[in-house]
Amino acid sequence: MDGDVALDCSGLKCPMPVLRAARALRSMATGQVLTVTATDKAAPKDFQTFCREGGHELLATDVLGDTPHGTLVRFTIRRGG
Repeated sequence: MDGDVALDCSGLKCPMPVLRAARALRSMATGQVLTVTATDKAAPKDFQTFCREGGHELLATDVLGDTPHGTLVRFTIRRGG
């Protein structure tokens, strides 16, 4: 989709990845897709909860590999209405 956004939150600790994602999503149109990469070990559960409670769709959670900051995970989120 045109105008989709990528956000790198590698090395940031909870709750920063979710807070930055929330800020990015507020500036996006309904249906746009945000891709977030994060290394915080709490991020998978945090993004599941954030999407469920915020009305966004968590399209995918992909483990990309290990980094000096921890395991890098990519979250693909479609902005809800």
